[in-house]
Amino acid sequence: MPVAVVIPGHAAYAGDGVYRISARCRQLVAEAEKLAATLSPAAVVFSGGSRDGGPSEAEQMRDAWRGPPADLVVEPTALTTAENAARTLPLLLDRGIDTAVIVCALPHLPRARIFFGRLYGARGVETRFRVPRAVPALSAIGWELAALPLCPWQLRAARAELDRRAS
Repeated sequence: MPVAVVIPGHAAYAGDGVYRISARCRQLVAEAEKLAATLSPAAVVFSGGSRDGGPSEAEQMRDAWRGPPADLVVEPTALTTAENAARTLPLLLDRGIDTAVIVCALPHLPRARIFFGRLYGARGVETRFRVPRAVPALSAIGWELAALPLCPWQLRAARAELDRRAS
């Protein structure tokens, strides 16, 4: 049963104006490193684009990786959680992976479950979730609550993207 660890990115503009992965995202990478040490995944997939043409979130996460050797896969285009799920799924299927552990922050878990659970599940990939222990920021909770109403529209768009790729 080939397993992959998938980390959706999170970044923001730093004080110097550079788009960088956040401290929360670095924490997700560290959690994925611990998980990979015990799970021995077939692949570790980093997903996230760039909003300014610089290094993508996925590339920055790969560069931050200090975990065990693995097939480190970069998906550098996704800008939403729905896109993270839709654009990493073909990478898993191409590698024959049938189980994915999504590493995300606690406030992000409900939306991650919606997108990864439904999109991966529809294509036969079992989905599990791993959340690092951390006190969530109120701003992260607010962001996730504000994003929830967009889920149906984003899920339809992600399904349509996958259907286009399949045809």
